[in-house]
Amino acid sequence: MNRHEKEEARRREALRDLERVGETSEVIGTSAFTRAARGTLDHFSANDAEGGDWAEVWGKRIARGLSLAALLFLAVYLTVTYILR
Repeated sequence: MNRHEKEEARRREALRDLERVGETSEVIGTSAFTRAARGTLDHFSANDAEGGDWAEVWGKRIARGLSLAALLFLAVYLTVTYILR
């Protein structure tokens, strides 16, 4: 191998490494918190409902909202009952 071929091989290897890093790294400007918040918002707005049936979408929204309310109520109740007494 001559000098030019070695440099070309190193350049190709560096480009492959840069592509691999780009695939596995986070996009600049987004954080894990932002992605989690967006995922939570998508979950509670029922963006995963199939078919676009309005009854299914609103049923999921209501059920998920009620489950969140129940979770918050239970957390407050258990805190007041067992920790603050």
